[in-house]
Amino acid sequence: MKKVKVGIIGGAGYTGGELLRILVNHPNTEITFVHSNSNAGNPLYKVHTDLIGETDMLFTSEISQDIDVLFLCVGHGDAKKFLDTNSFNENIKIIDLSQDHRLAANANGFVYGLAEMNREKIKQANYIANPGCFATAIQLALLPLASANLLNDDIHINAITGSTGAGQGLSASSHFSWRNNNISVYKAFTHQHLNEMGESILSLQPNFDQEIDFIPQRGDFSRGIFASVYLKSDLSEEDAVKLYQEYYKEHPFTFVSTTNIDLKQVVNTNKCLLYVKKHGNKLAIFSVIDNLLKGASGQAVQNMNLMFGLEETAGLKLKAVVF
Repeated sequence: MKKVKVGIIGGAGYTGGELLRILVNHPNTEITFVHSNSNAGNPLYKVHTDLIGETDMLFTSEISQDIDVLFLCVGHGDAKKFLDTNSFNENIKIIDLSQDHRLAANANGFVYGLAEMNREKIKQANYIANPGCFATAIQLALLPLASANLLNDDIHINAITGSTGAGQGLSASSHFSWRNNNISVYKAFTHQHLNEMGESILSLQPNFDQEIDFIPQRGDFSRGIFASVYLKSDLSEEDAVKLYQEYYKEHPFTFVSTTNIDLKQVVNTNKCLLYVKKHGNKLAIFSVIDNLLKGASGQAVQNMNLMFGLEETAGLKLKAVVF
């Protein structure tokens, strides 16, 4: 089989590094170039030191058209600017890991890349807007209910993320001495991922008009998201579990656990684990993902696999660290 030729813009950041770790061992891809103006001429392993022995490839400031797919691993706002100033052959597929094309108003032909909701659309798409990390974890906790028209009350969400979710840029809240042994709330009720979550829910349940109350937290760990979601529901626990198992039975990365879940089960994997529990009249759904993989680069490769007719799990059969 002919290999998919890959170009990466923004290869020096966290999502670029994760993408490289997957693609250097992907059986169906060939990395053509990794773009970085600030690191041009340096080996990839000078920035991503775990790639020593995996590849001797260099960062470049040049952009080649001899590719099949382009990954945009750039900051929010920068993907649109890049595409406004650079043109590509219409046969080149584009996967944008920023938030620039996620919302319908800004889509410009990009398909929202949540495979558990849009798999068939992704297969036919030329341009993909990769979902946000919080949005991925939370939507996977809600999609089965929305698809059954069962989101009939306010939704309450508490979710905590690792420090890599803030990117590599330095700030007071990402500094080790502040983050270590510390937890804080940020963007309560106003987080930007609320908009994409709302659009996805309405696409499945058009009559949804309830509040989504989202409290994001910064955790004192490096990677992963643990989302706790609850709402009033008339479903029994048994029926809720069956609903979730049925919805995800054909999806290779999302699993419904019958026992309580923890973050280490998914860190360094492209998995999402869900645990569904009834407490009185409240249905609780717990969701865990790795923010850099299922919440970013792993999901991007999953989308690439679907776009090119590859096995959906190709290059993504990754094992969690656990300990």
